[in-house]
Amino acid sequence: MAIDESIAFRPVRIALLTVSDTRTLADDRSGDRLVQRLTAAGHVLADRAIVRDDPEAIIRKLHAWIDDPQVDVILTTGGTGVTGRDVTPEALARVWDKEIPGFGELFRWLSYQSIGTSTIQSRATAGVARGTYIFALPGSTGAVTDAWDGILATQLDIRHKPCNFVELMPRLMER
Repeated sequence: MAIDESIAFRPVRIALLTVSDTRTLADDRSGDRLVQRLTAAGHVLADRAIVRDDPEAIIRKLHAWIDDPQVDVILTTGGTGVTGRDVTPEALARVWDKEIPGFGELFRWLSYQSIGTSTIQSRATAGVARGTYIFALPGSTGAVTDAWDGILATQLDIRHKPCNFVELMPRLMER
């Protein structure tokens, strides 16, 4: 597992969706953490929004970004727990063409190192919808840090070897 410096870095255009009934842009610390991490890595923040914990609102925003050629990846934060208002995974399942089950599994394994068995309460997940990657992260700053630093920083870097999500982007719409 290494970065191949002979390959030129390719920025990815990332839209960030915070799912919350209570957060605003002024106090969205997890969203801010992701913006800081993705821009420091050299990626482009394509758009940012906050929607309520409402499946239809989440789905509308996801479809808008999936259909936008200026968005390669969507990161969501929040709504991945097990309470009645946590509906992000269900919304994503109604949108994606393919699930990426290993993302959630790896996230929980990494998260276990920080929070132990409490990680079982996370339903972090990922998928691909019409050529756009979507990653659903829990809403805590610790969780988004674990997900970015432990998975997304390398998988969204075309120089990461032996393989990464970016090199597959041109092939996501193959039939």
